[in-house]
Amino acid sequence: MKKQTAGREQLGKIAPKFAELNDDVLFGEVWSREDQLSTRDRSLITISALFAMGLYPQLKSHLVLGKEHGLTKEEVVETVTQLAFYCGWPKAWSTFSLIKEVYGSDKDE
Repeated sequence: MKKQTAGREQLGKIAPKFAELNDDVLFGEVWSREDQLSTRDRSLITISALFAMGLYPQLKSHLVLGKEHGLTKEEVVETVTQLAFYCGWPKAWSTFSLIKEVYGSDKDE
């Protein structure tokens, strides 16, 4: 997994400690524990949690990361479809537009 620097790039001046924890602990130590869970699985779990909370800006970023970690459009769509019944139908509607942005839309839409 590539070194995460988004925290420092986006929050380094206003919240340097938070940026450090984000980049070094969350993404550096926790996400790198691939012997426990693969980055692909961590992405799916994180996408599910962010979807459940309706945190769309972070969800979009993690959809991009999930794609980089090997999650297919079909897997993400199926995850959102499953979670719609547990977390909310409107959240699913909102998330599908993010999936289209990240994975592209089919020509017949």
